[in-house]
Amino acid sequence: MTVHALYLCEGSSDAGLRDHIEAIGAEMGREILVTVPDLDRLPDKPGHSVRDKLQAAQRLSDGGQVYGLVIIHRDSDSNAPELRRREITEAVDEVSPGLAHVPVIPVRMLEAWLLLDQAAIREVAGNPNGKVALNLPKPTRAESEPDPKALLKQAIATASGDKGRRLEKLQKRFPENRARLLQMLNRNGPVQQLASWQAFTQDLREALSSL
Repeated sequence: MTVHALYLCEGSSDAGLRDHIEAIGAEMGREILVTVPDLDRLPDKPGHSVRDKLQAAQRLSDGGQVYGLVIIHRDSDSNAPELRRREITEAVDEVSPGLAHVPVIPVRMLEAWLLLDQAAIREVAGNPNGKVALNLPKPTRAESEPDPKALLKQAIATASGDKGRRLEKLQKRFPENRARLLQMLNRNGPVQQLASWQAFTQDLREALSSL
């Protein structure tokens, strides 16, 4: 049976996680079709809370697709992951009681997941054969970085070797490059060592097994 899932992400550059969700389902022998609504294009743009996004997604699907699973991305930022998990559960119970849900809670922010593949960073920087040191954290330290987004942006800039206007243009493409890095993420690579990735994939597999 095909599982129709709704994925609510924090920003459009996070949409690439859909491919990994569907691939994990395929590895389990489950077909999962993931819808990623662009809530920012709604006339009444929802707030940033999980509750607001769920309500907006519900309005979009009224009378249409019925979802068996919702996957909700919420960076922990400066909060404990447990607080984000509780926030997600309470919002789902309020807006869509009984709907199976999977939290996606990167520690601090999702960029921490993207800091572990030097080859991918060099590729999106346009300099795949570069050798300059990028000073990226080891997997054991990635989730302790205070600002992984800034670190990733700097790593791409360093890897490119660009200067002046070329560097300015590259920096403006950061959202696109970040989205590409997420699509390129090696699920079997160093990201497996991160607690937040382990929690996400375990929760997803358990949810799919129960449906």
